[in-house]
Formats: sequence, C-alpha cells, structure tokens
Amino acid sequence: MHYTSESIETVVELFTSLPSIGRKTAQRLTFYLLRQPRETVDKFSSALQDLKNNVRFCSHCFNFTEQDPCVICTSQKRDKSTICVVEDPNDVLAIEKTGEYKGLYHVLHGALNPLDGIGPNDLKIKELIARLNTDVQEIILALNPNVEGEVTTQYLAKITSQLDIKTTRIARGIPIGSDLELADEATLSRALEGRIQL
Repeated sequence: MHYTSESIETVVELFTSLPSIGRKTAQRLTFYLLRQPRETVDKFSSALQDLKNNVRFCSHCFNFTEQDPCVICTSQKRDKSTICVVEDPNDVLAIEKTGEYKGLYHVLHGALNPLDGIGPNDLKIKELIARLNTDVQEIILALNPNVEGEVTTQYLAKITSQLDIKTTRIARGIPIGSDLELADEATLSRALEGRIQL
C-alpha cells in the first residue's frame, strides 16, 4: 500500500531499509513519529546528524568512538598486554557487558568470506598485525562461531603463530551459527574464561 503523502512513503521506505524492519513495523514507526511533538522529531533528527558527524573509527582498535583514541584504548585501567579480536563493534559491547574482560580490543569489521570476495585486505588485519609489539602477550580471538568466523580464526592463528604471542580463542560456549552480540553475559563470560590456546 502506498500513501497519498510522499513524505510518509519516503520515511516508510527508509525504515524498511534498516536491518530487521519490515514494512508493517516501518509504518508503525512512521505513524508514531507523526504523532510526536515537533521537538521530539527535531531531537531525533539532530541525534542522527550528530551520530553521522561525530562518530568515527578509533585509530587504534577501530571501534566506533567520538574521541580518538577511544576511551578503552586510553584507559590506564585496561591491560595493554591482551587484545581481544572481534568482528564488529556490537561484539565489543557484548563482551564489555560481562565485566570479565579488562584488556584492549581490535575490531576487524567483518570476517573472511572468499565466496563473497572478502579477503584479508578488506578487513582490519594489517592494522592488527601493526599493533602486535613487545607489550602484547596474548591475542584472544572472539569471532562468531560460524564458517566465516572459523576461517578468520584459523587465518589469524596462522599469522600469529610466527610471532612470540600467545593466541587463544574463546571457548565453544557460543552455539555454532549464532552471533556473538546475541549471546547472554553468562555464556560470554564462560566462553572468555574457558578460552583455549591455538
């Protein structure tokens, strides 16, 4: 169904372009915004502009941040000898929620997937290797337990085996085929505690 209002149709189409938002949900969100006071919609619009204008990659770990380097990389309370490698910024949030991990992170922004043409140069792998100095004693590979995550884990393990750095992976408490960000804190905590050396 298309509306007589082009503005409504445009917003519905924009919402449906977001992940996991179908047309009915997009319509509900659009009508919800229409019922809100102008100040609320202006605030929402302004927050989206700020998001795009102010958030960027941390030059060290490639997580999203407004300050560079990010608060995790600059914190004096973090263990600089350990780097946890994850696929996406959502994974950093998931691990941070556990309260178990006190080291640094490195966000790859994806996983190796030769079928889709995603190779090592498409991820932040060169940047990870550049960070592996004498201070780093352990790399924890916390990639999603699916085919792409497994391929990436094996690739990184092969590279780091040539260096004098302990390489571990999180334990298999995460079900195969699921996303790290969907795991609960207890499962993630157990997976971090039970990591194994590669």
